[in-house]
Amino acid sequence: MILPGGESTTQLQFLGEEGLAEAIGRFAKQGGAIFGTCAGAILLATQVENPRQDSLKLLDMTVLRNAYGRQIASDVVSGPTKLKKEPLEMVFIRGPIIERAGPDVAVLAEYAGKPALVQRDNILAATFHPELTDDTTVHEHFSACRGGNEAGSGQREVLIVGKEKMADPDARDPDGREYSLCAWGTRAAAPWRKLLRVMTRRT
Repeated sequence: MILPGGESTTQLQFLGEEGLAEAIGRFAKQGGAIFGTCAGAILLATQVENPRQDSLKLLDMTVLRNAYGRQIASDVVSGPTKLKKEPLEMVFIRGPIIERAGPDVAVLAEYAGKPALVQRDNILAATFHPELTDDTTVHEHFSACRGGNEAGSGQREVLIVGKEKMADPDARDPDGREYSLCAWGTRAAAPWRKLLRVMTRRT
């Protein structure tokens, strides 16, 4: 399950109105793999400040919204990571700061002395946008996380929760069930589809 960047307050409202917040919580309890990027990381945090808002509370951390500055302060940087020897390229767009990571949360990458990529079990959160670089390190790490459900073909089902629904006529499992892709914008979805079979069952 992928919770992408965007406006976290709008996403939270959408998840509540559609009854998806509870479904995501159940998915997490069942061991499903979840990755939140930027606004998605805010949704996963147990505590959100600057200003304070509600969240899914699935990852023990305190997040400060828009803490890296306004849109004009967006930047492309590199920082140390545990996923590879070389620095990791990170694209920050009005990104949040992880002010506190709980004792059970592993810090996989940092920027300016703050956690930028964290993980607990199968839940991963990034304050940057890994889909906007050519580096697939983070994508590959997430694809290796064990999801809660697997398609009959052996490929994992991954849900991108969003507001723009696009039909995917090629996304069918061996049982012939149809799927469609949901994402906050097609640009963000495209890199994930290079690495994963990205599907959510059509209702």
